[in-house]
Amino acid sequence: MVLQEKTNQLSEKNSCLGEVLIPEEKIRAEVKKAAAQLDKLYDGRPLLLVGILKGSFIFMADLCRELSVPCEIGFITAKSYYSGTESSGKVTVSGELSQDLSKYHLVLVEDIIDTGRTLKEVVRIMKERSPVSVTVVTLLDKPERRLVEFEPDVSLFTVPDKFVVGYGLDCAEQFRNLPCIAEYIPEK
Repeated sequence: MVLQEKTNQLSEKNSCLGEVLIPEEKIRAEVKKAAAQLDKLYDGRPLLLVGILKGSFIFMADLCRELSVPCEIGFITAKSYYSGTESSGKVTVSGELSQDLSKYHLVLVEDIIDTGRTLKEVVRIMKERSPVSVTVVTLLDKPERRLVEFEPDVSLFTVPDKFVVGYGLDCAEQFRNLPCIAEYIPEK
């Protein structure tokens, strides 16, 4: 498989990439299941998918392509990681959705939920705009790192307390292009 070969090549060139935790095929299968769940939930209802940039862009694109219900898309940026492997604890949210959210069922699409602070803040901000409903879909969930009370509505994978990259997730803007989820091990 071409993408698996790419993963192997990147791993060989980068000693900081550890074990592949979630292979590409498993991601694809779970994205299809999540899309089927959303199709059933939102059949015939106005749906707005909102990707939280930058990490969710690959997941959001694949999820959107698997949906059969009509949907609009939008993007916002939310950050708590700036250049390292530890959350700063400070959440910044930027970007504006032009849609009147009171007319939509809002599905927030996230790459990973770690401490929960970022998503809790994003949900709070989105609810202020009175959408019909808010659903949070995350590719990865790391519940053992949670610092605030927050649970996603749909979580494709639970991962251990390791820093991970690939499928849109990065470390200092690197490794988003991996087709799988792999452990990132900082060089010493």
